[in-house]
Amino acid sequence: MKWYKDLYMGELAVKRKRKIISRIKHGKVQIGVYVLALPLNDDNILDIYPSYILNQKYYRNIAINIVGIACGYEEAMEVLQRMVIDCYTSTGQFKICDMTEDDKFS
Repeated sequence: MKWYKDLYMGELAVKRKRKIISRIKHGKVQIGVYVLALPLNDDNILDIYPSYILNQKYYRNIAINIVGIACGYEEAMEVLQRMVIDCYTSTGQFKICDMTEDDKFS
């Protein structure tokens, strides 16, 4: 699992950023926390996962690039909207993969 250095966050997630990231990294269950990740296929703009799903064996074994976190599904949609608008403004496309550079992941 890689984290985007310029992580997009919802208003509630900003207040709990360190705690959320730490709990995700340590496999702790967090109800209501969502992560936005670069898509695993070319058909999607982004993938949105409830954070607890990252504890499943399948997701632990694949490379996921997390670009945003949110507290609640509605906040995840707001973060997604902000990311799409930023992407379109800077690149003229809706491909968030083009906006995020590989060197900005840790």
